Amino acid sequence: MSEKKESTTGGSGDQGGIERHLLLGGGTPGPMLVRGKGVRVWDDAGHSYLDCTSQSWALYLGHCHPEINAAISAQLEEMGHIHQGFHTRNRYAFAAKLAQLAPPKLNRVSFTVGGGPAIEAAMKIAVRNNPAASEFISLWDGYHGTTLGTMGASWISTRARGSFSGGSFYTSLTRNFTRVPNPYCYRCPLGQTPGQCKLDCAHVLRKTLERGINGPCAGVIMEPLQASGGQIPFPKAYLQEVRAICDEFKVPLIFDEIQTYMRIGSYYAANYYGVEPDIICLGKALGAGLPIAAIIIADHLRGFGPEVEELHTFANNQVSQAAGLKLIEIIQRDDVLENANTQGAWFAAQLRELQKRYPEIGDIRQVGMHIGVEFVADPETKRPLDDETPKIRQEGIARGALFGLGGVRRNVLKIKPPLIITRREAEEVMAIVADSVAVVLGRRA
Repeated sequence: MSEKKESTTGGSGDQGGIERHLLLGGGTPGPMLVRGKGVRVWDDAGHSYLDCTSQSWALYLGHCHPEINAAISAQLEEMGHIHQGFHTRNRYAFAAKLAQLAPPKLNRVSFTVGGGPAIEAAMKIAVRNNPAASEFISLWDGYHGTTLGTMGASWISTRARGSFSGGSFYTSLTRNFTRVPNPYCYRCPLGQTPGQCKLDCAHVLRKTLERGINGPCAGVIMEPLQASGGQIPFPKAYLQEVRAICDEFKVPLIFDEIQTYMRIGSYYAANYYGVEPDIICLGKALGAGLPIAAIIIADHLRGFGPEVEELHTFANNQVSQAAGLKLIEIIQRDDVLENANTQGAWFAAQLRELQKRYPEIGDIRQVGMHIGVEFVADPETKRPLDDETPKIRQEGIARGALFGLGGVRRNVLKIKPPLIITRREAEEVMAIVADSVAVVLGRRA
């Protein structure tokens, strides 16, 4: 029998040993991170970075928040993992708090283990309430996870980026979703002029419900602000029309709020837009950096029973629930959402000033601390700068800031730091953005 050699990882630049044993599965490669505090992280070489990714948008209070850590530690002294069949105070308190913050008719919560399973839980509820229905509708460029139940609703199964992505490898195992156009006003998929159209993209949904699917529709699933699709906020009028169409056809409207929860400066996008869905899906930052997800369902829907419909070993994770409760407490006490709106608006204003020097900044999209910058060759053709935008991100890393890239659109730079970012830290971020843009695109007077 041959002996295995010990692998070595070395520093940030040596990934050979890591790749020998680790299957990443996705994500944009970055430095080897070893420590974090507040909005900053450090790599194994001691370099500091302003974290404008919030680590997959999951850390609203930044890294190693002392009160979150204290809540986790205290909970671990009492109990950690508990089977979901047992009653626990944390689960009931957390469910009650999430319902209290939600629109009036959404009052019942089911916890699960991640964002994809939360979407699947919503799909179960939809079919549970209409057993004759099996077809779901999602939007172009939407992203709802990589589980076998959600891949078919996500852009990763299509040629949206020019070639097939990871979800297309598993089409023999995934279900098909019928897709309708998204309200991407900067590049209207139907060739309309924003503000002058008649919400044609919403009316395509109506026609699809009439003529595009077989049998009744089980549910319409959408992000009220597409994140991986390009940081695209939806017009309120569009969401209102979608709500009316779903009511007309008696179809549940499911909001994927896994990335919008709190980040857009409001607890829920449903509250921000004043449009009440039938189901809200939550994940990412829900547990303040610990894994947990949930759905909230409307009062008129039949929920889960005890027939092993939605059973997960870690659905009653006391530590994640304690962290999620403490997160809400701090957000409310310290007016963190107000800071997200204030600093987010400041970012947008600074980006518009930068846009005056760089017309390659084609569009700036900001709601709260949900910020995307789309780079184009020029304002007329809007040809995406797919090669240059990743270079801007890399230049940002070299200068001490971590940014994200748009999922389906590689020409969108994501700026999504923790919601606690200060003005001084925001100024540091903007200086790095400006310098990175200058290096890649060439400085302008």
